Amino acid sequence: MANITKLKIPELKKHLKEYNQSELVRLVTDLYKQDHNIQSYLSVKFLGEETIQDLYENAQTEIEDEFFPDKGFGKMRLTKAKSAITNFKKLTNDHLKTVDLMLFYVEVGTEFTNTYGDIDERFYNSMLSMYNKVIKECEKDEKLFQELKDRLYEVVLQSDGIGWGYHDGLEILYYSISLLEE
Repeated sequence: MANITKLKIPELKKHLKEYNQSELVRLVTDLYKQDHNIQSYLSVKFLGEETIQDLYENAQTEIEDEFFPDKGFGKMRLTKAKSAITNFKKLTNDHLKTVDLMLFYVEVGTEFTNTYGDIDERFYNSMLSMYNKVIKECEKDEKLFQELKDRLYEVVLQSDGIGWGYHDGLEILYYSISLLEE
């Protein structure tokens, strides 16, 4: 694949300064029509919390559909489920809802393995890695920990009996939270 010459930010700014307001409006409108992410980004920018909540619910649905779709069996595409979280974070910059989605990913993954049986090491490593990220965020923010602690513990309980060291790993991570000792 050939390298495409791209405009650098300073050059872009220089060109944009040459546009009048109606030309800028037309440019932004054209961008809006061409890209779903730009539509979501501008909707968040101008409509705020309502759009953020819609994007949050859509991300939850995307994650859940990878494990428990309305029809058929889950495809369990972990990359696709995680990209729903990443896209939500990029579009909204909503830290609390992003961490909530990360925990939701682990909750649904744990429910999936309890429903369908043992998966594989890659699956459990992904779940543990995401759970660890949530734990690290809770370590930095006691209010967040207070909001999520029951769900964090419930995942540990729900993982009891799951192999590949998954339950043990979750338990170790959960009890590593220094806020538990207070």
